[in-house]
Amino acid sequence: MSNDEVMVHSDADVLTAAAAARLITRIVDAQRARGVASIVLTGGGTGIGVLRKVRESPANAAVDWSAVNVFWGDERFLPEGDGERNETQAREALLDHVPVDPRRVHPMAPSDGRFGSDVDAAAEHYAEVLGALAEAGSDRPVPRFDVLMLGVGEEGHTASLFPATPYVRDTEHVVVGVHDCPKPPAERISLTLPAIGSAAEVWLMTGGAGKAEAVSRALGGAHAVDIPAAGARGRERTLWLLDRQAAADSAAVTAPATPEQGITPP
Repeated sequence: MSNDEVMVHSDADVLTAAAAARLITRIVDAQRARGVASIVLTGGGTGIGVLRKVRESPANAAVDWSAVNVFWGDERFLPEGDGERNETQAREALLDHVPVDPRRVHPMAPSDGRFGSDVDAAAEHYAEVLGALAEAGSDRPVPRFDVLMLGVGEEGHTASLFPATPYVRDTEHVVVGVHDCPKPPAERISLTLPAIGSAAEVWLMTGGAGKAEAVSRALGGAHAVDIPAAGARGRERTLWLLDRQAAADSAAVTAPATPEQGITPP
């Protein structure tokens, strides 16, 4: 697994703009190499802010949006179109404004969809979707993710994996239905740490003084069960994109990663 790299930006606006520019470049590079790019989106203020900056950037014209596969790292299990769903926010911020191929956009199921209120069935279905799109001959039960973007919560959660829950310990599944989430809504769908670790690059993006302790602990070697963000590691690159407030502990920013932080990908 890759070591941590940390990029610190002056404020949240610069952070989202820089991440957007980086994302456009990474998509173009992947398309140049293989003809297609696959990205995994996240919600939250920073994640959605990055998508808005991509939409606003003239450079997004360099992307062949018809050859971008779009997935999500987690989702609030709410009705389709609900304003709190990551999918809804991502569509409003970017996807409804660029010529993506609808067949390449793979949202997690809503609570009023074909699985009704059964969040576990919805999670199992998403794992099947990912498995069906895995590369032929690959031993990984997920597609090739070029970039998987994540946020970080004040207590260190990432995706919908919260500290000391069964879901952050799960090494058997690709996707889990989350029950009794500490933050509303109580039910969510989330990739597990092994699935996250299958991505070529994992970007952890966060800002604000309230995140400084979690960032410090993650970069300082915390166990993933205690600080789930510490276990989110890309195969080729793990990139922390922070503002100055989130990176306030300079010792944490320079601390090396330890192998024990991660959970081995499938």
